[in-house]
Amino acid sequence: MASIDRSHLKAGSSCENMASLKFTHAVVCRIPLSFRTRGEIELEEAKRQHEAYVRLLRELGLDVIELPPDETLPECMFVEDTAIVCNGLALITRPGAQNRAKEVETIRAVLKKELDLPIVEIGDESAKLDGGDVLFTGREFFVGLSEWTNEAGARAVAAAFPEFPCTPVKRIKREATFSYQTLTVPEDIAANVLYVNGTLIHRSPEEIPESCKVFAERIDFPKRTLNMSELAKAGSGLTSCCLLFRRMRHIRSL
Repeated sequence: MASIDRSHLKAGSSCENMASLKFTHAVVCRIPLSFRTRGEIELEEAKRQHEAYVRLLRELGLDVIELPPDETLPECMFVEDTAIVCNGLALITRPGAQNRAKEVETIRAVLKKELDLPIVEIGDESAKLDGGDVLFTGREFFVGLSEWTNEAGARAVAAAFPEFPCTPVKRIKREATFSYQTLTVPEDIAANVLYVNGTLIHRSPEEIPESCKVFAERIDFPKRTLNMSELAKAGSGLTSCCLLFRRMRHIRSL
């Protein structure tokens, strides 16, 4: 079983105080043909699922910036890993997997040159930081230590966003500065959700039948479902495929 925080559900690597702010923009990247090299993936079905994902973000009021696929980067659609956006600032990550470096360069250019966001770089050469290991609750950061993220990476998050507590953890419950309500779901994959502008997005009943019952019984705000079965074969969750942020100033056209 897995637990998720009910007061501020995970919203990708981008970070806003979800109780009071709404996301305005999302950055996504289309699926390349080279994605089919990732195991037993049905490429056309994966594309349909990703298109439904992007369509739902737009339905929820987001201005979605779609980047073209890069055939040299089979995982380029997993943009969550490449940056952490909070309070109008973008921290460029340093994933432990060296083959992700070009993806980071692409996102850096988009955030800086096209979206005009201030950029923070990680100066510590020993740091490893993957955006998928970072959780922002609206009040504090948790940075999961993993194969792709180390304590130096967690310190980089703390330095970039000093206005928020930042804790490197293996278990969030033991380390949280604040207290949270939790919701336990039967299937582990069901704990990866998106909370976008008042709506909870979770996996489909075909994928998480028991957890869908829990969501229906316990969540009293709007809910939408998405089937991510093909993308999940490459380790993707709902949070993996977008960077969410709030933007007030005009953004130049891509």
